[in-house]
Amino acid sequence: MDIAIVGASGFTGADLVRLLLTHSQAEVTAVTSRKEEGKSFTSIHPSLTGFTDLKFTNPDISRLDADFAFLAVPHTAAMPYAEALRERGIKCVDLSADYRLPKDVYEATYGVKHTAYFKAPYGLCEIHRDEIKGADFVANPGCFPTGATLAAAPLAKFANTIIYDSKSGVTGAGTTPTVTNQFTTVNDNFNAYKWTKHRHLAEMKQEAAFLGSKASCHFTPHLLPINRGILTTAHILLDEELSQVEVEKLYRERYEKEYFIRLQNPSTAAVRGSNFCDIKVECDGKRVVAVSAIDNLVKGASGQAIQNMNIMCGFKENDGLKVAPLNP
Repeated sequence: MDIAIVGASGFTGADLVRLLLTHSQAEVTAVTSRKEEGKSFTSIHPSLTGFTDLKFTNPDISRLDADFAFLAVPHTAAMPYAEALRERGIKCVDLSADYRLPKDVYEATYGVKHTAYFKAPYGLCEIHRDEIKGADFVANPGCFPTGATLAAAPLAKFANTIIYDSKSGVTGAGTTPTVTNQFTTVNDNFNAYKWTKHRHLAEMKQEAAFLGSKASCHFTPHLLPINRGILTTAHILLDEELSQVEVEKLYRERYEKEYFIRLQNPSTAAVRGSNFCDIKVECDGKRVVAVSAIDNLVKGASGQAIQNMNIMCGFKENDGLKVAPLNP
């Protein structure tokens, strides 16, 4: 199966190519970028020198020769591409935020008008697998909602309040240099940002409701001086007291058949470069603390996008994703 990556000059584009090198059924045959058109892919992503001879092309969907596409573009930019891909019958996973939320919620959250709305499955694979199967277009979740929702999912319907506290690596800010992500700001520093109004909270609330929860959800992200990884601490306040044994049983039953969920002590180093989500939970009566760790570029973006593609196309779910974490 021929794969096109629309918007392949960023971190997610690089990881899509890196991971798909080992896929048994798919091959990347096109990478697009207006800014880098004509340049070799490895001139921007030199770590993949020797693995690919792809060159960046203009993102003209009418001329795109592919069976499947990944949209790795910013929010709002995905809308025209999504329409064009659907018209051509090319299956797609969209890594932007454009199709993760209902139209009214999206417009309120992102402050823009949605010009090409249609309902798409939300691609949090362990929660929405049945909706993803056979779909032609899937909205890949945000990185923070992925780690947060997986941490809380087994207990969501028992909760009255869920407070997510996440720490993320700098790659979550993308490749465009800013004062916020430059070395002198990030190095030897640790700070919170968008304390109460981060855009990803809308996805967290949406998924809690989908899981049957009436809990109020709250979220504060922090920036860590590391490249990759998100460590999320979910404080889950329950209506009725549970024991440690009961809580562990709920997590084991929900995730025992999930290849990419490991119930073990989470750390960003233990999942780096992989599609795994490590989760551990501790109960204190009506308060449960669930901690998850993911690589924000893999399970939080490119890896989950490939996992979605595999489900959509009937491939083995871990094809192209059986990559061991890099630690140390």
